[in-house]
Amino acid sequence: MGVFQSFFDIFKKNSEIELSYDFDTLIDEYNTLYLKHLAIDTCAEFIARIFSRSEFRIRKNGQPITNEWTYLLNVRPNLDQSASSFWQQVVYKLITENEVLIVLSDDDQLLIAESYVRKEYALYDDVFESVWMKGYEFKRKFPMSEVIFLQYNNNDLNRYVRGLYEDYASLYNRMVEVAMRNHQIRATVGGKEGRGFDDKLQKKAQSYIDKLYEKFRKDSVAIIPMQQGLEYNELTNTVGETNQSIDELKKLKRQFVDEVADILGIPSTILHGELADLESAQTVLNKYCVKSLNKKIEDELNAKTISKAEYVAGMEVKVVGVDKKDIFDLADAVDKLISSGGFNRNEIREEVDYESIEGGDEFYITKNYEKAKGGEEVNDETGN
Repeated sequence: MGVFQSFFDIFKKNSEIELSYDFDTLIDEYNTLYLKHLAIDTCAEFIARIFSRSEFRIRKNGQPITNEWTYLLNVRPNLDQSASSFWQQVVYKLITENEVLIVLSDDDQLLIAESYVRKEYALYDDVFESVWMKGYEFKRKFPMSEVIFLQYNNNDLNRYVRGLYEDYASLYNRMVEVAMRNHQIRATVGGKEGRGFDDKLQKKAQSYIDKLYEKFRKDSVAIIPMQQGLEYNELTNTVGETNQSIDELKKLKRQFVDEVADILGIPSTILHGELADLESAQTVLNKYCVKSLNKKIEDELNAKTISKAEYVAGMEVKVVGVDKKDIFDLADAVDKLISSGGFNRNEIREEVDYESIEGGDEFYITKNYEKAKGGEEVNDETGN
């Protein structure tokens, strides 16, 4: 508000300022930034909301275990956030800023750094210093081995958006200009009966114009009285233009969002809430977007929350999200795999993100998969 207030103070101090002040440049910059941020924000928020539904499971040799990290990752990472809001913020920041730093405070809170300085070393841990969070600066330094540091590596996205918004910006701004011109109220005020404008009539005309402007600006339906000696003629003509301009703007915005979504692996049908071919779109989303993000975060958590000795002993962190397989949809396939002796129950359970069970390593094979013995009579109806 202060920026706009100081901006309008210019007009108060200098009533002679030229109307050709570079408003067009300001509007152009706003529109290009709006398009760029709209596309990235829409896609980043979509992915962040999906990941916020994930569950973090810590296992040892296939069996679930519970420790402090289980609580921090799944329930309450810090005093101010739940797990879902925390991870939504993490993923949004990861996509929009290409990286995110999470530090563990002295009282065991997971905190998302707002800014930091990274010092890189060839043979030692990189160090993060000047770490800020909500106006507080950590006085100590954080080595790479003690933080969770995620990088999205979406350089292609950054380059694409930079080139894309430059191409679309001029077209979009042109559309805005045309729409504004089509909806602008244009009128003339003149003296009746060929009268010119003397000083008195000029002041009267200016007062009349000011009142017209205020009336048209504030009221959707404006009725104004006619002034004696003045004639008001409106030149505005927007017939047949409104729907076309609005539709074109909507299509352009959607086009911009769709291009960014393609880079991130988001099917546009899901992004826009379309139900056509939803199952196929969900499969594409899980395969090309969700799984890679889960793997990236899963690897970092395994590297930073579990020691080498613990990992070798069979401990691991698994991220289970919306890409989790539906066991009811797979029931027939699971039955075939187990009954044919190709896989045991624990191998199947691991594939669908369930812990192993006692006796699940045994293999079974049903009679219809067994080799028939020669010379036996087989009943056509019972198969015996």
